Amino acid sequence: MSEEAPDLLRLSPEELDELFRSSDAGPIPAGEAHGTVLVRPGTDLAEPAAKLLHLIAWKGKVFDPDKGELLNEVGPFGWKSVRAKVYKDESWLDGKQSIVLDYSGTSLVAHWIRDEIRLVAPGKYLGIVYWEHKKILDFALEFPA
Repeated sequence: MSEEAPDLLRLSPEELDELFRSSDAGPIPAGEAHGTVLVRPGTDLAEPAAKLLHLIAWKGKVFDPDKGELLNEVGPFGWKSVRAKVYKDESWLDGKQSIVLDYSGTSLVAHWIRDEIRLVAPGKYLGIVYWEHKKILDFALEFPA
């Protein structure tokens, strides 16, 4: 994990929302990103939970901007599955432009999920997961330099 992921893990949910609001969408990313689930951010549980979830559930995302799609890397072996359409649109959080990861037309298991990401540092994106229109989780994506 780089320095940015532990810093995000230490922020409170309110601080993460403020960072997202104050960031621009940035470019639609390309390639493979290391993912960190931000569970109970700002608490002692955040880092061990993120490590456990990375080990067993979700490792990151692989973006193909030419196709306007991505695949998630899921499970302990990082199987590339759970496709999403990727495009820019208004954020459900604040109405400003964000990069939308839309599962509604591409995934039977995640069709009610929408992610939004914004660039918070070079190669580093902060994301929000919505279940229908309800925010349920934050995550970070880190692209190799």
